[in-house]
Order: sequence, then structure tokens, then C-alpha cells
Amino acid sequence: MTQLFSKQRVVLPEVTISTAETAAIVHGRDPAVRPRRIGSSDLRVFPLALSGKLFGAETDADSAAAILDEYTAHGGNFIDTADSYADGASERIIGDWMRGRKNRDGLVVATKVGKSREHPGLRGRAIRQAVEASLRRLDVDNIDLLYLHVDDPDVDFEETLLAVDEQIRAGRVRYFGGSDHTGNRLIEARVAAGQIGVAPMVALQNQYNLMHRDEYEGGLAHVARQQNLGVMPRFALAAGFLAGGYRSRADVGGRRGRGASKHLTRRGQKVLASLDAVAAQHEVSVSTIALAWLLTKPFVVAPVASASRAEQVLDLTAAASVSLTRQQITELDRVSAT
Repeated sequence: MTQLFSKQRVVLPEVTISTAETAAIVHGRDPAVRPRRIGSSDLRVFPLALSGKLFGAETDADSAAAILDEYTAHGGNFIDTADSYADGASERIIGDWMRGRKNRDGLVVATKVGKSREHPGLRGRAIRQAVEASLRRLDVDNIDLLYLHVDDPDVDFEETLLAVDEQIRAGRVRYFGGSDHTGNRLIEARVAAGQIGVAPMVALQNQYNLMHRDEYEGGLAHVARQQNLGVMPRFALAAGFLAGGYRSRADVGGRRGRGASKHLTRRGQKVLASLDAVAAQHEVSVSTIALAWLLTKPFVVAPVASASRAEQVLDLTAAASVSLTRQQITELDRVSAT
């Protein structure tokens, strides 16, 4: 592994703490969490984005509201959804919740366009219609961060970028980023943006976790550095495998279990064993450590993770206040290397 990835760690601010908070510090957790800036934007977010992918699909509106309440109670302010999640139901649930809590101004809301059944692809017309539909479902005046949910090679980047820039100039979108774009395509997009004089991407959302490292570390991290992109790793817990709930074939069941089953390998077991050891040292869950590891990596702003129940949220948000030692990071790097 290169020096770029071996010498990074979370640096949290020095704060005065109460006696009641001392126990957290003893186990390597700092109760003060500094928001992180997304790339070159002025968006500052909690270092864990709550995904709304399950809302409206596996999680009903009341359960989703409880999850969102728990997330914000722990300081979270960064909500991630998409127009394709549950055919728009995720956006509607989040919009209803924000309206009911009257908390829109304190949140950073990210959504994605390009994969919906109603407005697929990244042609200019599709983007305009998709943004209008998302604004209506979320019941907001603007979207803080809009992702291109797909890379649509059938559409010239110029058309896509002009359409997005139109939304930015109109105040309907503040910033935008890419999702599942290769490094080469990100470079093409940046060149095209410069040539036609429109706003460039500020963020990237791609798969990155302890079990899936090569794509990001093999090239995307270099592009993120060049373009000053804030990185939001998706599948941060490898379809639940890194939450520690799948230890053998007997544990696998359902769609999410099948996604985790591919990691039931010798390497996967070694990763879980190391996560167990580090988690025991910090007295937190293995999912907390898997997310904390991501937060030590260059340009990572906030991993994206979902919860199906409110009681799962603390394990996610706790990652933002865990400070891994250099030795712990090196060991996790070693066992997860391909």
C-alpha cells in the first residue's frame, strides 16, 4: 500500500470535556465531532451520511422517522437518497419528516438522478424533469448535493453538464457530483466543464470498504485529489458483511444476506477477526470500526450507511468519534489487502 493510504488518520479538535465524558475518551472516542467540508463546496457535514435507500421499501414511514430522529439526535445532518429509491417513496418520506420537524435549514440533503423509472438517463430533459420531481417529493426549494446516479455514455457530457448548470444557476441545485464514474470519465467531465464554462463536480460516491478497495485506491483517489472531490463511500459496510452479522453460510438469508455471502472467504474471516479485536479495544461494534477505518482515508468525507431500525443508528454515528491508532489502521489495511 502506498504512503498516501498508510499515514492518514482522523484528527479531531481539542475540546474541554466534562467528567461524564471521560469514559468515552478512555476507549478512544472523542465526543466532539468536527463537521467535514465536501470538496470545494461550502457544505459542511457530519462524517456519516444516513442513507434513505431502505425507506419506503423495507422500512415504513414511521420507522424511517424514528431512524432520522435518532440520527439527528446524535448530531447527524447529512441525508442521502435518490429518485429511484422505492420509486420516489424515499424522497417523499424524508420530505414529510423534514416538514413535520421543521428542520430543513439544519440539514444537507443529497439525492441522485439518472436511474428512476420515470426519468431515466442523463439527457438534459430527463435531468430537468427529475430535479423538478425530486424537489416536489422532498418539499424543498433546492437540493444541496445532486449526484449523477449513473454514467450515461450515450449522452455527451456537455449536454448533461449544461443541464445541471442550468439547475444550479436557477437555484434549484447547489452543488453536484458523480456516482459510479471511473477515473477517466471524471477527468473527461472536468475537461468538458472547463471548456464550456460550467460548474464542475465537487463530490464522488463510489463503492469503497474494507472488502472492496482496489477501485478507489487504484485510481479514483488520485482523481479525487486532483479535482478536490469530497468522497462519500457507498456500500460502506459491504452489504452488511462488515456489521458482523454474517459469519457462516448458515447466517445468510434474504436479499441483503446474499449480497454479503460473497465475502465469506478466508480473507473476509480475517477482516472480521481484526475488526472484532479493534472493536473490543474501543468497546464499540465492528460496524463502527469498519466505518471509522474509512474516515481515516484520504478525501473521504462521510461514508454512506443505512439502518433498518432506530437502535442501529448509534453504531453508525459512533464512527465519527472513534480515533483509530496507527497500529490499528495498519493491521486493518494488511488483512484487507487483496
